[in-house]
Amino acid sequence: MKGALLLNLGSPDSTEVPDVKKYLEEFLMDERVLDMPEWKRKLILKLFILPKRPKQSAEAYAKVWTEEGSPLIVTSLAQQKLVQEDTEIPVFLGMRYGNPSTADIIAEIKKAGITELLILPLYPHYAMSSYESAVVKTMEELKKQAPTIKTKLVQPYYKDPKYINALWESIKPHYEGSGAHLMMSFHGIPERHVQKTDPSHAHCLASKDCCDNCHPAHATCYRHQCMSTAKELMKHAGIDEKDVTISFQSRLLKAPWLGPYTDHEIERLAKEGVKNLKVICPAFITDCLETLEEIAMEGKDEFLKNGGEELELIPCLNTHPLWIQWMVDKIENWES
Repeated sequence: MKGALLLNLGSPDSTEVPDVKKYLEEFLMDERVLDMPEWKRKLILKLFILPKRPKQSAEAYAKVWTEEGSPLIVTSLAQQKLVQEDTEIPVFLGMRYGNPSTADIIAEIKKAGITELLILPLYPHYAMSSYESAVVKTMEELKKQAPTIKTKLVQPYYKDPKYINALWESIKPHYEGSGAHLMMSFHGIPERHVQKTDPSHAHCLASKDCCDNCHPAHATCYRHQCMSTAKELMKHAGIDEKDVTISFQSRLLKAPWLGPYTDHEIERLAKEGVKNLKVICPAFITDCLETLEEIAMEGKDEFLKNGGEELELIPCLNTHPLWIQWMVDKIENWES
């Protein structure tokens, strides 16, 4: 019996500080997020992050929380429901952190009698802190709870033509004919993560044009895959490179992260005279804190403060019909 599992990052159970603290601790104790010895992760969390960050994050979550709950969870459940309506294959939804937890969903999948499972991470690009972490956790739980279930994994789909088309069709009504400058803000990761996922340990970030030179490392290179999405989208939509700024958001701690940084670029564009800015966040399938608060609120304030006149966050794919159909097609047309 076949089944499909949609995987996303997760969210706190509420905007209460204890719930946010619990979520942040689970997230940041992941060795693929803070990739350092366990004792060091615990020390950094205890001394520098958990004393203040949960309260700050709780306040941020409160700004975007809906009556139904976390935007990411609410939208993910809506995605699951819409996909399930178009396929007879049972569709499950699991979160890497928080609820519904990966462990609980695997238990549910086992109880349902699933013998073959398609794993579909809701991350278009490969990163050790998102795609890899979610997949590894899922495989660990399957090995522990249901080792006989056969699995098939959807590979990163960052330049899949139908994904690119769905992305453009979701953007087009907000952007086409607006005369706005377009910012593609991808989620940031530390530079060391890119270097760690390079199997050769000699290509990624070793030169300015590393992402443009064909190399096996690109199969797991987050930066290359983000740049590929940007290039494919511009090509598909007929958007000139001069009308686009590519950047990376959401830094943590002081280590070098992929750049240029979104907040710096928003300020720069405003000061250079850009008045109308549209922002998309292609690394996210579902709108969440990083899009709704960091870009639509904080980013907008920064843009207006520095001379810009209008900043609009273009929604993620969320429940766009073409995205739902893309997932349905993946689920319906997979081979064991």
